[in-house]
Parts: sequence; C-alpha cells; structure tokens
Amino acid sequence: MTGPRDGHAVHEEGSAGVSQVAILGPPGAGKGTQARRLAGRLGVPHIATGVLLRQAVEAGTPLGLQARHSMDAGELVPDRLVDELVQQRIRRPDAELGFVLDGVPRTLRQAELLDAALSTLGRPLQRVVLLDVRQAQIVERTARRRALAHRPDDRADIVANRLRVYHDESPPLAQYYRSRGLLRPIDGMGTLDKVASSVLEALT
Repeated sequence: MTGPRDGHAVHEEGSAGVSQVAILGPPGAGKGTQARRLAGRLGVPHIATGVLLRQAVEAGTPLGLQARHSMDAGELVPDRLVDELVQQRIRRPDAELGFVLDGVPRTLRQAELLDAALSTLGRPLQRVVLLDVRQAQIVERTARRRALAHRPDDRADIVANRLRVYHDESPPLAQYYRSRGLLRPIDGMGTLDKVASSVLEALT
C-alpha cells in the first residue's frame, strides 16, 4: 500500500490518473473496505458518509441531530444534510488531489447536488464503481459486522428496510452515471483481493 509523498497523491499503476472516485453498492456490499484500500493505493482520503454522519450524531451537532431519526429507522438521511457534510469534507486540504467517496451518492438528487459542488471546485467525478452483491450475502455480512462492531444500523429489520430503499433508489442513480460514461459495475462476490483488483481495473 502506498501513501502520499511530499504532499502529492501516489497513483497506482494502471489507474490512468483517476483520483476522484465514488464506490456504490447495497448496504453490506463491502464499499467501506474497498474504498479504504483504493484510497490507500491512490494516496487520497477515504470519505465515508456513514462515518461522517455517525460522528455528527455522536457529537450532537445540529446536523447530527437532524440525521439521527432517519438513521435509526434505516431510512436515507435527507439529501441536503448529506450534501452539506460531504462538501465540508471535500473542501479540506487533504482532498485537493482527489478522494474516494463511500456511501454517496445514494439518490439521484444527491448525485445532482454532488456534481454541482464538484463542478464548482473543478474536481468532477472520474469513475463510479458499482459493487454487485447478492442479497443473501449482504444479510450474512451485516449480521457478522453487527456482532463484531455492534453497529445499531445493522439490525435485521433496519438492514431489510435499507435494502428496500436501495433497490428503489439504485436504478435511476446507476442510469444517471451510465449515461455520463462513468459507471463501472463489478462483481463484489469474490475475495477482498479479487474485488480490489477489479476495482483498480475499473479505473482504466
């Protein structure tokens, strides 16, 4: 794994200079794991909306208090709140040379808001990687993650609701990026290393 040197991102060979990436997929698809690995290889920050939201909730910020109700119910946090959080994070100095987004966008409106913000900054998305994972595998992964990490949003009923929401919101979102030539669907069912290799290939 490579990291930043002398303040510049270190790009993995074969990434074709791509450093502004979003990784999409259903809850429990392994987005966080793959986003962390890819961010490390590219030498750019891993920006996870789930982490940002949980930090805001734990800190009791106004934004966190607004988001908590939706998170506890397994519903999507309002788009404007997600957009505000992500914009704040992307504007930090360490993201000037790129970033790997994890968990955003999740709706077509979030994609539109994100595109507008990135366009203003002159740093548009270059690739959108979609992890395809079967639902049975998702249920197994989230159950295991809850046992290890004790995440309240991994309860079976919440996961089921999050999957329903995902299946409602995902098709128009995927089509939005497909029409822009950015979408790269990959099989997320293999080993961590195999999926990571496929993610890197998707950047070329």
